[in-house]
Amino acid sequence: MEQNQQELYEYARKRVKQKKRVYLHFILFFVSSIFFYIINKCLDVDPQDDWYLWAITAWAFLFIMHFIKVFVTESFINKKWEQEQIAKLVARQERKISQLEKKIEKDNNPSLQ
Repeated sequence: MEQNQQELYEYARKRVKQKKRVYLHFILFFVSSIFFYIINKCLDVDPQDDWYLWAITAWAFLFIMHFIKVFVTESFINKKWEQEQIAKLVARQERKISQLEKKIEKDNNPSLQ
């Protein structure tokens, strides 16, 4: 397999793995939410407090953050975006180095002034 195909395969494999983890996270969250409710209400574990709501809310927040990371952030901040940013920074550094070299050359050679 050539290098480009290998990179595409690895990226696709990584994305599938990330999505699979989000789906598993959702299933675990859903089942656990039902379990928390049953423990709190049906088994009468501290029934006067609705602690299960706090647990579900906290877990929902974590799930939403996980979902955003995988489906929103990763969709536009990916390998291609990273390579573009590196290219921009390298070009900017090369311009600065070039300007400094010209300035040094100008300062060291008074006949150019």
